[in-house]
Amino acid sequence: MDTLIFDCDGVLVDSEAIAEATLVGLLGEWLPDLAADTVLRQALGMTTANILAHLEPLSRHRLPADATERVDRAIEARLARELEAVDGVAAAIASLPLPKAVVSNSRRRRVLASLATTGLERLIGESPVFTADQVARPKPAPDLYLLAARELGCAPADCLVVEDSVSGVTAAHAAGMTVIGFTGASHVEPGQARRLVEAGAWRILDHMHGLESLVDDWRHARPHTAAR
Repeated sequence: MDTLIFDCDGVLVDSEAIAEATLVGLLGEWLPDLAADTVLRQALGMTTANILAHLEPLSRHRLPADATERVDRAIEARLARELEAVDGVAAAIASLPLPKAVVSNSRRRRVLASLATTGLERLIGESPVFTADQVARPKPAPDLYLLAARELGCAPADCLVVEDSVSGVTAAHAAGMTVIGFTGASHVEPGQARRLVEAGAWRILDHMHGLESLVDDWRHARPHTAAR
């Protein structure tokens, strides 16, 4: 069964710029010897805990014991006030009749709150939501995508994924899924399209209005599509 899977942050909701600014602010207090660009290079697509685990050894300072929870609370407070859906994503979701799912490296309560805040909750409907707290190894490991395939009852080869980060593309590609690299959110840096292709992206999408065409290309390029 052909299934369309969306990452959440940076694909459905334009949250990454908000999250990164919040993270940079807090780490400027806790790890002041790290440059902001070092923080941002580590941040995209990873869980908060993994970001902090990568960054702390680079500093002479130590993080507070509750740093992960404090970062997540601060980000979620800003998202509740400022978050918007990615431009064009509501129309793209509504135009595509395929079964859908959401696979996110954020914790479940953040994903559900983000979908509710932006009004995407009603479009996603009953589509399953899979989050990092369901696996021991989140993205860039393939575990979360493999879990989604099992729960959805479909083969990884029958899944088309939309991801915005190297971590997410790496995970979905390793799971055996076809990946569209999305570069249309506000946080994207120069060279991101190349990095996503190098991580395994099949095509690059710079605005959601092109998603329907890419889905059609994917379905028609695969054998036995009509029988699925």
